[in-house]
Amino acid sequence: MARMKDLYLNEIRPGLMKSAGYKNVNEVPKLEKIVINIGVGEALQDPKKLDHAANELATITGQRPVTRRARKSISNFKLRTGMAIGCSVTLRRERMYEFLDRLINVAIPRIRDFRGIPTRSFDGRGNYTLGITEQIIFPEIEYDKIDKIRGMNITLITSAKTDKEGFELLQALGMPFKRN
Repeated sequence: MARMKDLYLNEIRPGLMKSAGYKNVNEVPKLEKIVINIGVGEALQDPKKLDHAANELATITGQRPVTRRARKSISNFKLRTGMAIGCSVTLRRERMYEFLDRLINVAIPRIRDFRGIPTRSFDGRGNYTLGITEQIIFPEIEYDKIDKIRGMNITLITSAKTDKEGFELLQALGMPFKRN
């Protein structure tokens, strides 16, 4: 079992049940999935850029990404419906907990001038989106083999009903939020 999942089941869930007064184990908020998305706008001119981004995302997550296509045409960006413009991965179960463990304990501390992640990125339903500007914070990526520094969006989807519940869950999991 993943270390983070074991921590959640044995320590965090019972602690949240006591502090929030939940009567049933199934009421306690839990992490449902993690979605990692990379938008590659320059793939319109050079399709190989999308392949590089997909390979890096596969290296980071251990899962093959899905190519995302444009839903609408936008003439100002020379974008047509159906053109490949990004890639994404949805992690669940063991892989999700292993990725979260690596994100919190290895990747986030490698961010330059890090002072904590912002608390205002919740969506109103307990889900949290984190924007990362460089993929090189992950140790799996070799700096010499990348073609360009790319950012990514990491969305942590929880079963929490409010932002407060989601914040408490992520804080208990060890997410390094900014101090107010």
